[in-house]
Amino acid sequence: MATSTKTSGKPLSSIEKTCRILACMTDPRHVRLTDIAEYSGLDLSTTLRILKELEGQNFIERDPLTKQYVLGPQVYAMHHAMVAGMDLKAEARPALIRLSRLFGDTVILSAPMGWESVCIDLCFGDYPIRANYLHVGSRRPLGVGAGSLALLMAMSNAERQAVMPAVQACMSKRYPLYSTNYLNEQLQHASNRGYAMLLEVVIQKMGGLGLAIKGPNGQPIAALSIAALTERIVSREHELAAALQEEVHAIEQAWLP
Repeated sequence: MATSTKTSGKPLSSIEKTCRILACMTDPRHVRLTDIAEYSGLDLSTTLRILKELEGQNFIERDPLTKQYVLGPQVYAMHHAMVAGMDLKAEARPALIRLSRLFGDTVILSAPMGWESVCIDLCFGDYPIRANYLHVGSRRPLGVGAGSLALLMAMSNAERQAVMPAVQACMSKRYPLYSTNYLNEQLQHASNRGYAMLLEVVIQKMGGLGLAIKGPNGQPIAALSIAALTERIVSREHELAAALQEEVHAIEQAWLP
C-alpha cells in the first residue's frame, strides 16, 4: 500500500521512501527501526523492508548487538566522490575558525537539503556558555534557526513556495510556538536587514545571526551563522553582521570561475 505525504496527498514512490529513510539516518538520534519509521513517516513493515534492501547493497549497516542502524560504506564512498572536487567545508572552515576566535561563540555551517537545513560543520569558541545543542548532522526545517532562516530568505519565491507546505507541517508538530505568521515576519525583517537574526525561538536565552552563501548562479548553497546567548547577539549585532558579510563574500568569491 502506498504511503501518502502529509502535504500533498500524493503517493510516495519507492525511491522517495528510500530517500526519506537515508535522509533521517544522518541524524544520530534516528538509529532504531521505530525512530526511522516515525521520522520518515512510513509504517514499520515498509521501513524494515527498505532497510533490509539498503543493508544488502551496503548503504546501511545494522549492529547485531544493539540492533541499531548506521550509514554503511557505500554512503561514505559516495560522499568521498562528492567532495573530490571543491569541498565547501574545506573552503569555509577557516572562516568558522576565525569567527569563533574573534567572538568566542559557536559558528555553524549549514546546507539546504529539500525543506530542511542540515549542520555540516561547526566550530566552538572559548566563551564558557556555548550553543551546544547542535552537532554535525542536525536537521531543522528551513526557517528555524538563524542559518536556516538565512537560507529560506535567499531562495527564490518559487523555491520558497515549494518547500513551505513541508516546513509548516513540521513546525506545527515540533515547534508549535513558531507560527507561519511569525516565520513570515522574521523573513521580512531578515530581508530588510540583509541578514537573518532569531532570538529565543528554538532555545530560551539563546539567539543567532546568519547569512546565506550563494553559488555562481545566485542560489543559496549554504549558510554561515553565529549562535550565542541572546545578550551577546544583541549587544554585538552590527559587529557580527559585518564579520559574517566579509567571510561570506570571501567564500563566494572562491566559488567563482
